[in-house]
Amino acid sequence: MYTPKQFEEHRTEVMHDLIKAHPLATLITLKDGNIEANHIPMVLASHDGMFGTLRGHMARSNLIWNEHPKEFDVLAVFHGPESYITPSWYASKAESGKVVPTWNYVSVHAKGKLRVIEEPSWIRFQLEELTSNNEAGFEHPWAVSDAPEEFTAKLIEAIIGFEIVISELQGKWKVSQNRPAHDRDSLSRGLNNHGDREMAKLVKS
Repeated sequence: MYTPKQFEEHRTEVMHDLIKAHPLATLITLKDGNIEANHIPMVLASHDGMFGTLRGHMARSNLIWNEHPKEFDVLAVFHGPESYITPSWYASKAESGKVVPTWNYVSVHAKGKLRVIEEPSWIRFQLEELTSNNEAGFEHPWAVSDAPEEFTAKLIEAIIGFEIVISELQGKWKVSQNRPAHDRDSLSRGLNNHGDREMAKLVKS
């Protein structure tokens, strides 16, 4: 990922927070020169390995778990907040007019080897952890145990588990760090007025 120095994010805990807040990853694999991309929610075990370990599951009918060469890394891309930035929000537009549109975004790339896990108890635990993480904000959270046991067992037979011990973690926070302070202030106000409070907070920080 092309990352100018001003947009680099090196803090592991900050990148971990983004993964936890935006767990749906684009999982990119390569086989015989062909690129494959799948969208899979994952759970991060922060303290398992130097950079953490990602765990998830996929349909058995999705052949990437069987076809991806085990000696090659996969790439999981996590997408955070993103916003189109209009030049009209820059205070410096009135000063020189030398401004152009851009796009602000936050992204984390995690690399590592894909390890397939077929143990039903491991898959069940992964399902329970993924579900509890994402149901936590609901008034009446759903749990895997709410479904009939026979139904759940059949579903588990139809999926495969996997984990990726992260060997490389790269973060890019492109949130207008290259703009002067008065532009960041006016941009933050513009984003807030546009209803994009998450990006406004990132620009201001």
